[in-house]
Amino acid sequence: MFNLEQVRSEIAPAGTIRAAVNMSNTALIRWDENARALVGPSAEIADRIAHELYRGLSLIQYGSAADILSAADGGEWDIAFIASDPSRTDRFSFSPPYISVEATYLVPVASPYRTADELDSTGIRIASARSAAYTKQLERTLKRATVLHADSPTAALDFLADRECDAAAGLTEFLFNASERMEGFRMVDGVFSRIPQTIAVHKRATNASLFIADFVQRLATSTGQGDF
Repeated sequence: MFNLEQVRSEIAPAGTIRAAVNMSNTALIRWDENARALVGPSAEIADRIAHELYRGLSLIQYGSAADILSAADGGEWDIAFIASDPSRTDRFSFSPPYISVEATYLVPVASPYRTADELDSTGIRIASARSAAYTKQLERTLKRATVLHADSPTAALDFLADRECDAAAGLTEFLFNASERMEGFRMVDGVFSRIPQTIAVHKRATNASLFIADFVQRLATSTGQGDF
């Protein structure tokens, strides 16, 4: 079990929980012009955690999961909304997933490839953000296509726009929004990955890790499903 006072001291020592959010994952967090606030599952869950602990909340915005991880050693955040990463369990504790997001591809309109599975073909180059969880999935599962590492999801789109690759990988909602802006490109049918999204805390925050795991499990029970 966890001690609530210890939880508060671990993730809100100054009275406010600093929650890192990935602004490239628009399925989970985005700026709402009408509300003049960040909205989405990550924002709502962070608010619930702060409310349950009787603490303030500050949403710290990052451009990618890589940026969040890079900021960890600098003590910039207390909890982070990112995908679970088995290779980083020595530094962070990850909660059970509160939702899953899907990843697919953006291709030129003239591409002969119609589905995600078809793109795993010899000679196909797929640009993908170097540190994204879905990129690791691609590297494990692709048998014939080649992954080209980009610095960010946006940089992967630049590769595609400059004709340096045949497809850009990314989260479905991110690519859908890109296809609305970028003339001459379309999404393929289907997905290549479903990525569980979790809440991470620093490994030293042992009480907070137990509390957040319990919180996510209670959240899943209250919504009657695994996803938020």
